[in-house]
Amino acid sequence: MANSVLVIGVGNAFRCDDGVGVYVARQLASRSAPGVMVREESGEGASLIEAWQGHSLVFVIDATSSDSRPGTVCRLDACDKTIPTEYFHYSTHAFSLAEAVEMARALGSLPEKLLIYGIEGGCFDAGQTISESVRSAADRVARLIEAEIVDFHSSGHSKASNTAKGGYTHA
Repeated sequence: MANSVLVIGVGNAFRCDDGVGVYVARQLASRSAPGVMVREESGEGASLIEAWQGHSLVFVIDATSSDSRPGTVCRLDACDKTIPTEYFHYSTHAFSLAEAVEMARALGSLPEKLLIYGIEGGCFDAGQTISESVRSAADRVARLIEAEIVDFHSSGHSKASNTAKGGYTHA
């Protein structure tokens, strides 16, 4: 799996915008890019650490709740900077994405490249409907991830490793 790509969609598809990570993962799975594995996860930290083991390039997509406008996208390079817990504080998981990244960093078990896309949610009520602004952002994130995967495959690690150096960018 040295050059493998993994996409992890995090969330609960039965809590409206919280399902945005799962929505993106399903979009990418339906396009069946060669050499790309896609998984859906609840967001429990230990499961995330186990899931990304052995992969070179990992994308994690999750809903955020940071008082930004719904549909706002943030791209975080977890290998370069710590993940601000306030981006993912809505999580009901005891050991969430931010904590999983920092635990993996401390254990020396981060993937070579770990990119996190947070999409600001607006509604986390029970239901399966993702709001229009969040769905639009999710479609854009799916296209961005596809482009990064193409870059990774066409130029190896160099392009993926140099993408958005310095940490946090809004996409």
